[in-house]
Amino acid sequence: MNKRAVGSTREAEAASYLEKNGYQILEHNYRCRQGEIDLVARDGRYLVFVEVKYRKDLRSGYPEEAVDRKKQQKIWQAARHYLYIHRYGEDTPCRFDVVSITGTSGRAGEEIRVIRDAFSC
Repeated sequence: MNKRAVGSTREAEAASYLEKNGYQILEHNYRCRQGEIDLVARDGRYLVFVEVKYRKDLRSGYPEEAVDRKKQQKIWQAARHYLYIHRYGEDTPCRFDVVSITGTSGRAGEEIRVIRDAFSC
């Protein structure tokens, strides 16, 4: 399976996990000039911009460690664009979550973690 297919599979898995935990998924793979957001969701009163990261194992570190400052800035810029295009007001409560997935899908040892409010810009 190529990287794009793996990414799509993991994003769908993350969306399902989030829905089971009370999130309402609004959009998958929002793209604009400023960047991309894997998932846009509602969690209570919050509009949540979600980055999904996957690692087969931890040899390269935890998946969430790949969301460095540069990546955070790209997500933040795309989120600003999303808010503008969808006419959300400046008072809309937002946050940035990261879904970290390690292991092989469907096998023992797979772990999905949600890091709420993982960063702010």
